[in-house]
Parts: sequence; structure tokens; C-alpha cells
Amino acid sequence: MDGGCVSINGDPEKNINLAILLDLRDLLTMSGYTVLTTRDSDRSIHDDGVEGIANQKSSDMDNRLELFNSVQGAICLSIHQNQFTDSRYSGAQMFYSDTNSKNAALAQMLQNQFVSFLQPDNKREIKLCGKELFLCYYSKNPTVMAECGFLSNPDEAALLVTEDYQQKVAFTLYSALIQYCAENA
Repeated sequence: MDGGCVSINGDPEKNINLAILLDLRDLLTMSGYTVLTTRDSDRSIHDDGVEGIANQKSSDMDNRLELFNSVQGAICLSIHQNQFTDSRYSGAQMFYSDTNSKNAALAQMLQNQFVSFLQPDNKREIKLCGKELFLCYYSKNPTVMAECGFLSNPDEAALLVTEDYQQKVAFTLYSALIQYCAENA
């Protein structure tokens, strides 16, 4: 119901996020990890019977948070794309909350992998968030919101809609998560 932002070319964020998520899920599953996702198709996970878009969004977020907190010791990642009024901005950027002491390290590892694997000119720094990023702030487990690129940047928007680049983004996230798990076992 909420497609997120729309690229400069008219592509909805939700489709890009889902494609990256499914590729990432498959990589992690093939490596033996148990993966829970909030969705595996284009649907909201609000409770049945909830009416009105605002109430459905609230129910959806509550259910996402419940899943994030359902497994002690899980690592939680919320995949998104960024957008800004100035189209020159590009590059992945990780957002984290200081409500979990492991969040910053996870965010930095993810950011470093984007620079190493996909975006060598990316100078973005990880960014602390507050309550406005509900899942990051209230998750009990290490959690990061990964903004994988800017849909307002024509070059990045064109890349982000391709299956090849989506797979590269998924592999970048995967490699950071594997490294994080190895170093925090």
C-alpha cells in the first residue's frame, strides 16, 4: 500500500527493495542462515480487519517490530532507497540508533562494504537516527536501515532497477552480514 519514494524514472522503491531482499534472503539461506522476512511479495503485513491507511501503516510497523524482536540475537536489516531534492547526491548510507550498542558497528561494516564492493567514491558516513526510524529505534536486536542508493539520482536510479545491480547490492549486504557474524560470534 505504501510504495515508498518513486525514482526519477517513475520506478517505485518497494519493487527495488523487495528484489534486493529476496536475493539477500537466498544468499543467506544458501549459506545456512535462518532468515525471516517481513514480506516476500508486494503486500502489507497489517492485521486483518484494520481499516484506514494510517491504521494499516501503524499495524504493519508494529508487526514488523514484533518480528524484529521475536528472535533473540537476530540481526535486523531494513532495506530502502533514498531520495533528495538535489539529484546530484548518490551512494548508500546506513542509519542506526544508539539504543543497541552493536548498531553502529553493524552500520559501519555495511557502509564499508558498499565502498569496497560497489561505490569506491562514496564518502557518506553512517548516520545516527532517533525515534523517527521506528524499527531501528525500538528493535532490541542489532538493527540498521540500509539506504542502498538515491532514486533521485538519474545514474543510480537506472542501476537500481536492473537485476544485475540489485544482485550486486544484495551480495554487498550479504558479505557485510557474514563478516559481522564472523567477528561477533
